[in-house]
Amino acid sequence: MNNGEGPASPPLREVIEAFGLNAKRRFGQHFLLDSNLTQKIANAAGNLRDCSVIEIGPGPGGLTRALLDAQAKRVVAIELDPRCVAALESLVQESDGRLKILEDDALTVALTDIAPPPRRIVANLPYNVATPLLLKWLHEAEQVEEMVLMFQKEVGERLCAKPGSKTYGRLSIIAQWRMEITSLFDIGPKAFVPPPKVSSSVLHFRTRPQPLAEADITLLSRVTQAAFGQRRKMLRASLKTLGVPVEPLFEETGILPTARAEDLSIEEFCALARALSKAAA
Repeated sequence: MNNGEGPASPPLREVIEAFGLNAKRRFGQHFLLDSNLTQKIANAAGNLRDCSVIEIGPGPGGLTRALLDAQAKRVVAIELDPRCVAALESLVQESDGRLKILEDDALTVALTDIAPPPRRIVANLPYNVATPLLLKWLHEAEQVEEMVLMFQKEVGERLCAKPGSKTYGRLSIIAQWRMEITSLFDIGPKAFVPPPKVSSSVLHFRTRPQPLAEADITLLSRVTQAAFGQRRKMLRASLKTLGVPVEPLFEETGILPTARAEDLSIEEFCALARALSKAAA
């Protein structure tokens, strides 16, 4: 980061060398060093001047710098690797109080405990926890306005998938039920240090004012897990793992028992979740 006052921040490769930031598999680390790409990700999050920006796994701080350069009012970066926490200290000093590093596990911290609203999450997510993190945030969706997140391309395709496609599944339904999702652009492996084996996709999420249809997220998760756990089977077989009689579910919703999971819309899965609520009562 350089606001025109004082020396510019050192190149990221120098930061990596100075602090011994060899990427560790247990942290799912692949550092994005291209400033054009980090700026593109920060810009995709819109006007950040009046909101709290939450970043996960900042590493040496490439995206963190871009967020500060985008004039984010406040950036809270959650980092589990103590080496990276130390490497970011100089950036904290340069930020005029706008940057805070939280050494913690993002999977265990509630959004309300990280930063005040309005909140946006902008992150190159560690591959090994990207999906669990997203599912956690979907349970707290009302606490965040927008998210710009990077996933493995295959996960990005699942998140945007529509009924009838091979990639449509539980993750597609839970995410789209609560969020409007747009795929923005892909990034090849060579942009990262070390390069991953797959390409990545950057997605934009906007929290819906209301979920797509009425449903309890826990029951919706149960229904989709049962349905897609045996996705080649008809629903009358796959839904038996719910532990309730399945015939009333079909009678209540009007869904054909011979249908398969990938044929149902999100709204139909929500209807099944509401029917499950009655059946389990």
